[in-house]
Amino acid sequence: MSRESNHHINQSAQRGSQPHHAVDISNLLLKLKRKTEEMPRQLNRSAGRNSCCIFRVPRSLAEINKKAYQPRILSIGPYHHGEEEFSMIEEHKGQFLHSLLTRIEESGIGYVELVKAIAPMENQIRESYSETLVISSQDLIQMMILDGSFIVELFCRAVRLVNLHTDDPILSIPWMLPFLTRDLLALENQIPFSVLKCIFELAIRSSKISSCSLAEVAMKFFNRMDDREIDVLGRYYSKEGKHLLDLFRLSYIPEARQKLSRPRKFLCLNQPAKKLDMAGVKFKPRNSSSFLDIKFRNINGTLEIPILKLDDFLSSLLLNFVAFEQCYHHCTKHITTYATFMGRLMNTPADAGFLSDRKILENYLGGDEEVARFFSIIGKDVAFDIENSYMSEVFECVNRYYQNGWHVRWAGFKHTYFNTPWSFMSAMAALILLILTMVQSFFAVYAYFYPPHN
Repeated sequence: MSRESNHHINQSAQRGSQPHHAVDISNLLLKLKRKTEEMPRQLNRSAGRNSCCIFRVPRSLAEINKKAYQPRILSIGPYHHGEEEFSMIEEHKGQFLHSLLTRIEESGIGYVELVKAIAPMENQIRESYSETLVISSQDLIQMMILDGSFIVELFCRAVRLVNLHTDDPILSIPWMLPFLTRDLLALENQIPFSVLKCIFELAIRSSKISSCSLAEVAMKFFNRMDDREIDVLGRYYSKEGKHLLDLFRLSYIPEARQKLSRPRKFLCLNQPAKKLDMAGVKFKPRNSSSFLDIKFRNINGTLEIPILKLDDFLSSLLLNFVAFEQCYHHCTKHITTYATFMGRLMNTPADAGFLSDRKILENYLGGDEEVARFFSIIGKDVAFDIENSYMSEVFECVNRYYQNGWHVRWAGFKHTYFNTPWSFMSAMAALILLILTMVQSFFAVYAYFYPPHN
């Protein structure tokens, strides 16, 4: 074969009507080699590892409610760094770092010590993000120090671990703290928990202002929006999540997890609330420290659901929880399971209104239509293993109860004759009339066969 044929392959037509095609082999091989040497940027090689825990929200989820996943006023980490809308808070990060270092400089902790503590963590930091970070080592470490110090200083000021000035430019503005809280719990707005812990321990240990953990300070800060009992939060002060969003997610997962006594196969999702009600399932609000703690009582067919106070903050939080569980393979799918279950319960606005009437749902999000729409989108295109989920027993028991024909007939009878006082009174009147008719008939027959003697 000639040299010309080594560089070009002519694909001649077997029939004269087809055109000739030429492939430049050397150029093609060069392009293929470059492709094999390129490092993926949008989903790097560490994306499937346990260390990779901070993700861009998938387009399939982001298209549903894009604003819920994006920060409003604060950028943390590389994904939204440098965007113009976050410049106001960005200008204060240096001042927060200065305030933090001023308190601990007497212990010999300064800029140098802070850099020396964070710099060795660079590889770990890069592996925490699903995207390849095209940023220099110097800029990355600077970003981690500024963002981490801002968060630690914000926590310390907000929970009064340090003296708070009345003219504080961040905390003195009423609307700002709720937005900061929400932004710190956005999936795309995270830095590794290990970075925060390193900065926190340097600041706290050196200044000797407190012996509390970072988890404790963080939980107290976020509880300003969540309003849970302090003794409930205390159970999670020793927890360490992958980042702040994961830490807060762990605080909702019940400690007493349901254990499967046997494998459950071929489970299906539950029916909507109104259908379950027509089948005799009773709904009752449950006192619990976590909205995930749902129980079903087989004895009387009662579904006990913790009260859900649904507002803008919690709706955004649930969306980011689910997004994290969908992206991170190495965590449980508790929130995804819960969202799917509640989405099935509130299939229509009438179902949402029914749960509100039963004091299970406190709706601060809008009308019943908005609640039903929210739960329909949060459970859309999500994946979880229903048979191995923490609610598998609830799914199984509720469906078994619903499919029992006796429960359906008895519930239908009660709805027909005892649903309202008027229907109950009508049923009682008919029953009394039936009894009187039977008594009258009895005496008539008795008198016929046993006539009275004169």
